[in-house]
Amino acid sequence: MTNLALGQPCKKMILYICIVNRSTMEFDKIYNKGQAQLFKNNYLEYLTKTHPIVIWSMYLPVLILLPYYSFRTIGFDGMSVFLLSLSGAFFWSFTEYILHRFVFHFHPTSERGKKINYILHGNHHEYPRDKERLFMPAVPSLIIASFFFGIFYLVLREKAFAFFPGFLFGYLIYGSMHYAIHAWNPPFKWMKGLWRNHHLHHYKHVDKGFGVSSTLWDHIFGTMFDLKNEKEDKEKVKELMFQKK
Repeated sequence: MTNLALGQPCKKMILYICIVNRSTMEFDKIYNKGQAQLFKNNYLEYLTKTHPIVIWSMYLPVLILLPYYSFRTIGFDGMSVFLLSLSGAFFWSFTEYILHRFVFHFHPTSERGKKINYILHGNHHEYPRDKERLFMPAVPSLIIASFFFGIFYLVLREKAFAFFPGFLFGYLIYGSMHYAIHAWNPPFKWMKGLWRNHHLHHYKHVDKGFGVSSTLWDHIFGTMFDLKNEKEDKEKVKELMFQKK
């Protein structure tokens, strides 16, 4: 083969192709070590990282105090508090699906949109073993949680004080499962399907399998894998885990 020098238009085209691949969560290589650098500013970069214990510690008082407030101060009976919290947890599963499919996997066309898309979720698909970015970091998490509570209060008024803890608990279970799926083997046999689905989402079909804690909404909206024709690549699964067994 002759050694052809790349002209400037050709270089620009290659760069454009790379950016497009990033925006669609498709990468030539998935990195099993290291992490993406999202910001040049060290302080901003630090704010993009967290640990599950930090997030649980941050929200645990809310999970305890708001139901207590609903029961003791507002006057809801225990069953009402329980049912409202259960409804909140169920509504989270729907929110999880919508956010993952239409926000995190939005395919932008502008340069700024592609950068935002990569910061939000693309870096996780390129570096799935980056355990510092498996949970939403503390600062944006608090902002988003406050936004949701405001919406719930506008719609539900005082019922939001019992509904929101359930919604928040659903989020924490989702985040913990997401962390576990990338970190460990499923602890129970009945959970193996959730592990398999998320691994298929990462390395085979990025536009399917948007539910992490549940496959309910994937079945309802037609984005569930055809499991009869899908085989799990065990070696790929090992690559996406922190500890190889």
